Amino acid sequence: MLLGTLFMAVSPAVPAQVDVSPFVERDSFNDIKISPTGEYFAMTVWLEDQTGLVVMRRSDGELTATFRFRGGTHVDDFWWVNDDRVLMSISESFGSRDDPLPTGELFAMNADGGRRELLVGWRVASNSASNIRGAKRAENVAAFLIDPMLEDERHVLIAVQPLAADPHTRVERMDVYSGRRVQVTRAPVQRARFLTDSRGEVRFAVGAGSNNVSQLYYREGAGSEWTLVNDELATGRIETPLGFSEDDALAYLQVEHPQGPDSVVAMDVATGERRELMRDEVVDPWPIYRDGGGPLIGVRYLGGEVRTSFLDEKSEDARLYRSLEAAFPGHAIDIASATADGNLKLVLARSDVEPGSIYLYDNVAKKADFVLARREQIDPANMAPMRPVTIQARDGLALHGFLTVPKRADGGNLPLVVMPHGGPFGVFDGWGFNSDTQLLAHAGYAVLRVNFRGSGNYGRSFRFAGARQWGRSMQDDLTDATHWAISEGIADPGRICIYGASYGGYAALMGAAREPDLYRCAVGYVGVYDLPRMVRENAQMGRWATTWSREWVGDDTEALAAVSPDRLAEHIRIPVFLAAGGEDQVAPIAHSESMERALKQAGVPVETLYYRTEGHGFHAVENRRGFYDQLLDFLGRHLGEPGLAGP
Repeated sequence: MLLGTLFMAVSPAVPAQVDVSPFVERDSFNDIKISPTGEYFAMTVWLEDQTGLVVMRRSDGELTATFRFRGGTHVDDFWWVNDDRVLMSISESFGSRDDPLPTGELFAMNADGGRRELLVGWRVASNSASNIRGAKRAENVAAFLIDPMLEDERHVLIAVQPLAADPHTRVERMDVYSGRRVQVTRAPVQRARFLTDSRGEVRFAVGAGSNNVSQLYYREGAGSEWTLVNDELATGRIETPLGFSEDDALAYLQVEHPQGPDSVVAMDVATGERRELMRDEVVDPWPIYRDGGGPLIGVRYLGGEVRTSFLDEKSEDARLYRSLEAAFPGHAIDIASATADGNLKLVLARSDVEPGSIYLYDNVAKKADFVLARREQIDPANMAPMRPVTIQARDGLALHGFLTVPKRADGGNLPLVVMPHGGPFGVFDGWGFNSDTQLLAHAGYAVLRVNFRGSGNYGRSFRFAGARQWGRSMQDDLTDATHWAISEGIADPGRICIYGASYGGYAALMGAAREPDLYRCAVGYVGVYDLPRMVRENAQMGRWATTWSREWVGDDTEALAAVSPDRLAEHIRIPVFLAAGGEDQVAPIAHSESMERALKQAGVPVETLYYRTEGHGFHAVENRRGFYDQLLDFLGRHLGEPGLAGP
C-alpha cells in the first residue's frame, strides 16, 4: 500500500488521524558490505532490541549466518577481512537516541556461521573456554580496528587501550582466527587514534590527555621515533589525518582555521611543506574513501545540498561518482563497499525524502540493479523536501538550517515546530531524511531546524562560539530563528511550539522560560534541565569529562542554576509535555521528574510519558508509537488543527 493512502488527500490531517507507523518502524538494514569475491552480502539489521549481523549468499539470497549478542547490544561496525571471514566491533546503548557506547570488543565469524570467536576485549577472561591454546590474552582492555590489512588474509591491525582513565594506546597485529596479538608500536599521546599508509605502516597518531588538548604525531615508518606535528595548545587548531596519496609521498590533513570552515591540506612527508587543496566557504569537508574503505579520493560538503569534490576530478573514482550522481538526481551517493577487483560495488542513494536504497553497480556492464530499500513503507513522493535557509542572528552571525513545510501547504502563516538538535557541540542538522521532520510535516506542521552556534560542520570558531552559552547566546539563536520565520510569513505567530530531545529538550524548556510569549507549547524529550546536576554527573566519568564540562558548560554553580529550566518554572506560562526513560544514563529521568515537580508547583500545565525500561530515547516500537501519538495529540490541542485558522 502506498503511504499516501494513509493520509487525507485534500487538506492536512488532524494530528490524531495520522498513522505514525511508517515513521517509527526500524530500517530494514543499517550498513551493508559485499565480500571480497562478491559471493556474500553482510549487513547489520535490527533484531528486537539489538543490532545483529546477517550474512546472505548473493546468488540465491539464502541466509548463511546470523550473529547476535544480547539485548541492548549492537554490532557497531564490521569488516570483511578475507574472502569468508567477518570481524565485528560491539557497542551498547540505552535507547534509540543514544550514541551506542563501544565496548572495545572484537568478534569474528565465518560466512557460514562457523568459528565464532571473541578475539579481544574485557570479556575474554570470562570466555576462557573458547581460548585457543592460550592464544588470547585475558586483559581488561578495549580494542578498535585500525586497518583490515586486506593483503594479509589472517591479520589485522588494532588499537588496544587499558580500561583506565586517559590510557596510552598501543598498536598490535592480531590473528583473526586465534586472537593472538603482537605489539607493533605504542602511542606517544593518550587516547590515541591511528592512521596507516598504503603498506599498512602506522604513520600518524592523534589524541588528547585529560586536558582535552589535541596533539598530532607523525613517524616515518616502523622503528622510527614519533615527531610532534601539531599541538592545539600552541597552534589553536586541531589537525586530523585523513589519509595518504597512493605513493605515500603526501599525507592529507583536515585543518581547522581561526575563522571559517576547515580545509584539506596536502603535506609532503619528506619536507613538511604544506599546500591547501580544498576548502568550502561555509561548511567543513567530510572525507570520501574509495569503495568505502580504501584511500582518500575526495570530500563531501554537507551544506544546503550534498556536494562532492575530488582530489583528481579526472580520476576513475571521480568519473564514477559523477555518473552515479547524474543517474540519481537529487540524491547523495555513497559507495558502501566493493569486491576486491572493484567490478561490483554497493551504492547507497539517499535524499531528504528517501531514507536510502542500495544498488549493486556492475563496473564492467556499467549498470546498477536495485537490491533493497532501508524503509519500503516510506514513499518519497509523499514526503516533504527540505529547504536550506540562512538566518542572521542578532549579533550578525550567520546561522544555517532547514525549513520543511507540509507538501500540501497552500501559502504561509503555518503552525510551526522549532526543533533544536541534541548534542549540542559538534552535532548539526544536515540535509537528509529525518523521521521526526517528515512525520510533523505529514501532520501539517512546518518544521524549522537551525544550527545554532556550537553546532558542528561550520568550523572551529562557530563551534567555540557556543562554549559556556547554554541558555544564553545559543538560546538567542533559536529565538532569532523563530522571529525570522514569523517575519518571513512562514509561521503563524500564535501557533508555534518548540520541541527537542536531549540538549534539544533543554533548549525547548529554556525557550519556554526565556520567551514566554513566543511559543504556545514546549516538548522536552529525554532532556537535561538541571545544569549543576549534569556537571556533577559528568564528573563521575573521569577527569577529561570534568575538563569538558568546565570548558563547554561552565563550573560556576550559581551561574548554571540561573540557566537551568527547573529553576525557572515560574517564568513558564505555556503547556509542557515531558517524556523520558527510566534507564537513561545520558540524561537521567531525575531531570524530567525535577522539571515536572517545578512546573506543577508553579501551576504550569504539564503532562508526562515515562517508560521505566527505556533509555536515552525510546527503542521499543510500541513505546515509540505511544510517544509520537501523544506528541501529535499534544500539538493538535495547543496549536490547533493544521491548516486551519487556529485553536
